[in-house]
Amino acid sequence: MLAPKTMLNFTDVTEFILLGLTSCREWQVLFFVIFLLVYMITVVGNISMILLIKVSPQLSSPMYFFLSHLSFVDVWFSSNVTPKMLENLLSETKMISYAGCLVQCFFLIALVHVEVFILAVMAFDRHMAIGNPLLYGSKMSRTVCIRLISFPYVYGFLISLVSTLWTYGLYFCGKIEINHFYCADPPLIKMACAGTFVKEYTMITLAGINFAYSLTAVVLSYLFILIAILRMNSAEGRRKAFSTCGSHVTAVVIFYRTLIFMYLRRPTEESAERAKMAAVFYTTVVPMLNPMIYSLRNKDVKEAMSKVIGRTILTK
Repeated sequence: MLAPKTMLNFTDVTEFILLGLTSCREWQVLFFVIFLLVYMITVVGNISMILLIKVSPQLSSPMYFFLSHLSFVDVWFSSNVTPKMLENLLSETKMISYAGCLVQCFFLIALVHVEVFILAVMAFDRHMAIGNPLLYGSKMSRTVCIRLISFPYVYGFLISLVSTLWTYGLYFCGKIEINHFYCADPPLIKMACAGTFVKEYTMITLAGINFAYSLTAVVLSYLFILIAILRMNSAEGRRKAFSTCGSHVTAVVIFYRTLIFMYLRRPTEESAERAKMAAVFYTTVVPMLNPMIYSLRNKDVKEAMSKVIGRTILTK
């Protein structure tokens, strides 16, 4: 039976130890090289996508406006986790301050919510483009696009503020080792000795509601897209419509599968180990894959890239 709060041996935690992915030194060096390379590709790939969209007139449609924001969030998302992970892979202490841990939690939760709702906005954009092509230009004006993209940022950061305040309410009784490579809610809940009930169920409830809401928006958008495609008389039109949606569907499936595994289950010792593997994927690999998915499977992006490279060569 849990002792009253006044009898628990609470401590003023000032820092945590991040146990990371492995305690084997040889593996740590290998992981450092791999994740440094992944991080460099992520930053270069996403920033290149942002710049390409900015300088290419043929990529001025709302679809690419939203894609540039997805790339921006991916850079920020990866940078919130990877540099500290790389530092700890080569460090003996592997410490993170209590304030640093909360900041990392805050941005992680915020950026996860921003990304899922940007994916939902992008699905809605595809629905408008395919379902209402004649009205697309007027319905998706610059003002509308700015309003649509503002919602994920404002809502994501507000939700994160609430969630982080609940994390701040956790109590720790001397144990400061986090079984993870970054500060995340599930391992913090697992190691806390009090204040976990509200935090745990708030995390599951908020994650469940927001992921379900955003995923429902994506599914409904694609349901209407499918109906619109089936009504097309031209086989070429149907092929083009499918091709413009393929990259987005791939990104949605990859991102949501790992998020559902991470946040929609109660933290346990067994799930924590598996969650670390899933977290590696969605914090480092997914941000790297997104620009590849959208560039390799998108004819307009490949043409814009060829023109930019051609202009660069000619000016030299």
